[in-house]
Amino acid sequence: MLNEITAKFRELYKQEPVVVRSPGRVNLIGEHTDYNEGFVLPAAINKEIFFAIAPNGTNSLRAYSYNLEEHAEFDLGHVQRSEIAWANYLLGVVAQLQRAKHHVEGFDLVFGGNIPIGAGLSSSAAVECGMAFGLNEIFRFGIEKLTLVKMAQKAEHEYALVMCGIMDQFASMFGKQDHAIKLDCRSLEYEYYHLAMAHYRIVLCDTQVKHSLASSAYNTRRQECEAGVAILHRHHPEVLSLRDATLDMLAQHQQEFDPVVYRRCTYVVSENNRVEAACADLANDDMKAFGQKMYASHEGLQHDYEVSCPELDFLVDQTRESDAVLGARMMGGGFGGCTINLVQVDAIDAFVQQMEQAYRQRFGITLKTYIAEIVDGSSFAA
Repeated sequence: MLNEITAKFRELYKQEPVVVRSPGRVNLIGEHTDYNEGFVLPAAINKEIFFAIAPNGTNSLRAYSYNLEEHAEFDLGHVQRSEIAWANYLLGVVAQLQRAKHHVEGFDLVFGGNIPIGAGLSSSAAVECGMAFGLNEIFRFGIEKLTLVKMAQKAEHEYALVMCGIMDQFASMFGKQDHAIKLDCRSLEYEYYHLAMAHYRIVLCDTQVKHSLASSAYNTRRQECEAGVAILHRHHPEVLSLRDATLDMLAQHQQEFDPVVYRRCTYVVSENNRVEAACADLANDDMKAFGQKMYASHEGLQHDYEVSCPELDFLVDQTRESDAVLGARMMGGGFGGCTINLVQVDAIDAFVQQMEQAYRQRFGITLKTYIAEIVDGSSFAA
């Protein structure tokens, strides 16, 4: 696809582009911990957005979406949200650069990629990060990567109108081949952990469903977590988010909690502990122990945080009897989307076939599967 995008750029704009790639991401463990200022463990994957980009000597952004086969042109003197949904991810980044007093001259762009839309692999963050990286390069702004990540996140907040955490953009920009990133969502300190993946691959199983509960439940979960923090803060003033809480604190004050709020908080504190323990497993190259923590994460999401659904639970349960699968869990906000599975390389074909067959038999839906490898973050395309 990289070659086709570059060729399309030459055809449309009659000049040579700079070519950039920006990856989607998976989150190995640490779900719903980000907005509680906790830890997450994402990794960039080889599902990517490619950008062919070059200055054009005008005051206009001329863009072409390769996947949608659509053109758009915008005056960079009056950047604002557009009716064209895909263009807002680009315009949002331009707006952030302009706000930071960088002079964005006119440029031409062809972009497209192979990140499945709607599978929870952060195609939007890949677009924002690739755009920020590309403009930083062609105009030599000299902006450091963390600042670009923050600009990409703000672009999503203000132009796509999605109040995302910072994990997706961070993983897309800071990814490292064969490594996961332990990210502290409070301080933004991070550490790389090697993934011993010589004999395993990440296989994503896409349920093809998104239940309508997703957005309202997300807001409710945030409120429930905040309610728990308020109770703990009265007794422990140092508790400013669930990141600061311990299971002992929760147990000590359990009688003051609504039972549902208690379960929500127990899940988040346990999941933060699991990320720490899972990183210790990676440091020891113990992928089997790591996989068991993925299963434990799913059980917490299913029973305590209650953001799973029958399709996700079915897919995870299907893997439990398989010697070829180290671990599986739902990934993302919940109520649909993907499960993430660690599968032995030599068993992938049989695994995919068995999962597709079981899922079709149970739900009458054709399962989509994606095999992912761990790659570097946003960079020049080779």
